Amino acid sequence: MDSEKRIGGKFVIGSKIGGGSFGEIFNGININTNDKIAIKFEPNGCKTPQLISEAKILRSLDKGIGIPKIFWYGNGDDGSYMVMELLGHSLEDQFSTCHRKFTLRTTIKLADQMLHRIEFVHNNNIIHRDIKPDNFIMGLGSKSNIVYIIDFGLSKKYRDPRTKQHIPYRENKSLTGTARYASINTHMGIEQSRRDDLESIGYSIIYFYRGNLPWQGIRTGTKQEKYQKIMEKKIGTPLDQLCRGFPQEFINYMSYCRSLHFEEKPDYDYLRRLFQTVATTEQFSSDSKFDWVKTTASSHGSSRSVNRRHKHKKAKHTEPQPLPLEEKISYTESGSGTKTLVMDCNGWPEFKNRDKILRSRHEVDLTNLLPIANIKAGCSVY
Repeated sequence: MDSEKRIGGKFVIGSKIGGGSFGEIFNGININTNDKIAIKFEPNGCKTPQLISEAKILRSLDKGIGIPKIFWYGNGDDGSYMVMELLGHSLEDQFSTCHRKFTLRTTIKLADQMLHRIEFVHNNNIIHRDIKPDNFIMGLGSKSNIVYIIDFGLSKKYRDPRTKQHIPYRENKSLTGTARYASINTHMGIEQSRRDDLESIGYSIIYFYRGNLPWQGIRTGTKQEKYQKIMEKKIGTPLDQLCRGFPQEFINYMSYCRSLHFEEKPDYDYLRRLFQTVATTEQFSSDSKFDWVKTTASSHGSSRSVNRRHKHKKAKHTEPQPLPLEEKISYTESGSGTKTLVMDCNGWPEFKNRDKILRSRHEVDLTNLLPIANIKAGCSVY
């Protein structure tokens, strides 16, 4: 691409600053105002064009705090362009800057803003479907403390803006988003709704405070095999193990998200209050700085780590005790002779005593999982 190319009449393309499967991102300048901008480019011939759809979604959200401003979008001879507000580093970048672990204080501050962002998106009839640390970006200058939500290329409307009619429940959907942070229902092929964005935020903030997630680093022969193994690991990891040493509120957050019905409106205030309770208990100051600000300030002086973990009482064990496999698994046989594996979910309050029919024994490799009482993903809530 010609780096001196002008688009939209007044935007000049500068140097490349990022890219991915979607295309490329360049910095640029508005020649009328001399303001710095970012330009997202999607070349012609892209297998799954997303940029114009993303631009329209962002335009519909442009009144929100933490939503990138869109200055222009359109098609050129070589592809599609979107001119937008220039932002700072992603939370994944900042996570790496802080030696891949955030303090509880920073984790709580981020959770609060991330929940505000996704509530605004949901209130405007959109689900994101690719929640992850890479898709939350810090602002610049006077907005450097604001968390922005970006990359709406996989987003969609979950309800009609006029009638508020929700999209229908469906199964057998391919995984949309990023497997590491995807909800269990998404892994199981269930149509996504608001609950799935919230579960993905949960995995993101657990990742920030743990430093990793148990299903990272899984290697298999194919992508589908990898997705299967990640799902099995998520299913087989009890919440008190996933959040070991965390305040109980993290477990309460995940239990609530997993209990939501497909069309149910989440209680965003309740979820934020969970983390506000932690902040109050720990006596965190509302004007405290993020870890990466401290890291930058201390890099020339003190070598004291800014990622020292707060000590907490071990979270109370909330998971059910393992039950014998034969008490939880049964087979039913249809008139055609097809056997169906059925998992009884009684005893798990977050799934409200629902049963989930699994397509076959191979859908979830039970032999590789923890005791059957911990297999929660088999209980889809809808």
